[in-house]
Amino acid sequence: MDFSGAKLALFIGADLVVIRRDDKPDIPYPGHWDLPGGGREGDESPVDCALRETHEELGLLLSPSDLVWSMSYLRPVRGMVWFFVAHMPAALAQDIRLGQEGQEWRLMSAEDYMSDALAVPHFAQRLRDYLDPEGPAAGGFRKIA
Repeated sequence: MDFSGAKLALFIGADLVVIRRDDKPDIPYPGHWDLPGGGREGDESPVDCALRETHEELGLLLSPSDLVWSMSYLRPVRGMVWFFVAHMPAALAQDIRLGQEGQEWRLMSAEDYMSDALAVPHFAQRLRDYLDPEGPAAGGFRKIA
């Protein structure tokens, strides 16, 4: 399967975990609120990519069975990317440890993220897709072949 990266909308309790991107002029959306995830390494699957990046960025070890929804999207420059969603218990927040990337992490309601001027716009849209009862998520979890 050819893809360039994966992101995870990780709900801890009722809120979404977001990471403030580093404030470097050479990266896309510097200083914006991002979601865990990133670029593919080697021949890893989309699920493996999202889970590895989540571990590297937040110190959390999730399993493939924690993922409740996924969708692939074609991005103009990056090609195929995957977006996943997981819902975990609120107590997991105590285990979060910020990795080497990002300035800080916080919990934010999905509504606040989607309306925040510093949310990465296409990730806010993917989250809308998931939460919209008439949108792509209406079909449920898309299995990865």
